[in-house]
Amino acid sequence: MVLLDGHSFLTEEEKRLKEDRDLREDYSADGDAWSHFSHDHARSRAFRWGEDGIAGVSDTHGFQNIAFSFWNEEDPFLKERLFGLSNPQGNHGESIKEAHFHLDNTPHCYMKYLYKYPQKAFPYEDLLKENARRSKQDKEYQLVDTGIFEEDRYWDIIIETAKEDDDPDEILFRVTAWNRGPDPAPLHIIPHVWFRNTWAWGREKEELKPSISEYAENMAHSKHHKLGDRYVLLSPSPGVGTSGDDVEPELIFTDNDTNTEFLYNVKNKVPHVKDAFHRYIVDGKKEAVNPAKTGTKCAAWFQFNESGGVGPGECAGTSFLSGLC
Repeated sequence: MVLLDGHSFLTEEEKRLKEDRDLREDYSADGDAWSHFSHDHARSRAFRWGEDGIAGVSDTHGFQNIAFSFWNEEDPFLKERLFGLSNPQGNHGESIKEAHFHLDNTPHCYMKYLYKYPQKAFPYEDLLKENARRSKQDKEYQLVDTGIFEEDRYWDIIIETAKEDDDPDEILFRVTAWNRGPDPAPLHIIPHVWFRNTWAWGREKEELKPSISEYAENMAHSKHHKLGDRYVLLSPSPGVGTSGDDVEPELIFTDNDTNTEFLYNVKNKVPHVKDAFHRYIVDGKKEAVNPAKTGTKCAAWFQFNESGGVGPGECAGTSFLSGLC
C-alpha cells in the first residue's frame, strides 16, 4: 500500500493478489462486481479465471496452486486470504486491511514474504463498520488502529520459496512463525495445494479433471493432463510442547467445487467442497473432508498447540518440497 497526501492507495500488485470482488469473476446481471463475489463467498465458492492465497504461487497458466493458511484458534474461519474492503465499503475506496510485506524477490528462484497474523480474533466487523462510518475527509481506519497488535500479541510469519538450482521444476517452501507476544499461543499452519476449477463450466471433458491423492506417508501425488505428474513431500516439524515430539502433518483432501448448498440452498454436485478445511479444522466436522484421501484440493495440517502453544520469543516452522520427484 502506498501513502500519498495522507491517503492510502493499493498498488497494482496488491490489486492482483485478490480474486474475489474482481471483474474476472463477475457474472452478475447488473455488472456489480463489488458485491457479486464477496470475501465471505470466497472460501466456499470456486473461482473460474484465477486464484488467490497468502504467499501463493502457481504454474504459468494457474492450473496448480500452492498457498498458505493459518489459524489462531480464535478466528471463526481459517486465514487463507488477505482481507480488504471493496470500493463501496472503504471511505477512500478499495483497501487491503492487513499487515503483509514482500521482503525479497529474485525472479524465478527465491521469494521471501512476511505476514503479521494477530493472536486474537481478526477484527473483520470492526474494520467494516468503522470505515463505513467515516467520510472521505477522514483518515482510513487501518488494522493497526483496532488495537489488535497491542502487547505484541501477533505472529511474524516468514514464508520463503526457492527453486532448486539444478531442477527448476522443484520448489522448496519454508514457513517460520515467531511468537512476538508475552505468552504461549497456539498456531496452526496449513499449506494448501489445489487445482483451479476448470471442469465445472461445461467446456472440459470430465475425464480431463485433475486429481490430488495421498501417495505415501507425508506425500501427495497430483495428476493433470497438461502438467503431468507432480509430488508434494512434507517433513515433520520440531515440537513446541514439553514432550518435544515432532509435529506430524495430517493430509486432508476435498474438491475445489462450490458449496452451493451453503451459498444458495441447492444440493452440492459433489460430496466434498471448497470450504471443507474450514469446517474440518475450525468446526470439527470430520465428514467435511474426503476419507478416501483424494480430490482436487489438498492441505497439510500442522498443529502447534501442545502445552498452550509456542512460547514467547520462540518459533514454529514447516518445510516441504513440490516437484516431479
